[in-house]
Amino acid sequence: MTTYQEYQAKIAELQNLAENARKTEINKAKEQILTIMREFNLTIADLGPAAKSGKPVKPRAPVPMKYRDPVSGQSWTGRGRAPKWLEGKKKEDFLIKEA
Repeated sequence: MTTYQEYQAKIAELQNLAENARKTEINKAKEQILTIMREFNLTIADLGPAAKSGKPVKPRAPVPMKYRDPVSGQSWTGRGRAPKWLEGKKKEDFLIKEA
């Protein structure tokens, strides 16, 4: 019967093998990318701003509020799930009117 320690040793060995395989695959992928970039004379800038970082290119502007509850003062953009204060009522009655 295999013991707990033997299983842990096998797990550690497999983790090392997996990490080595991952590093090898990443290196191969990088080589392929570099080959394609050289072949087509591409730079990082050619890939677009999203390739430089994981951040969005342009932050989204906040969505303006469309509905307001006159009793509580709470507001809702009209996106996503409707708030409790609007249940069973007409949305049109709570539209925020622009001056």
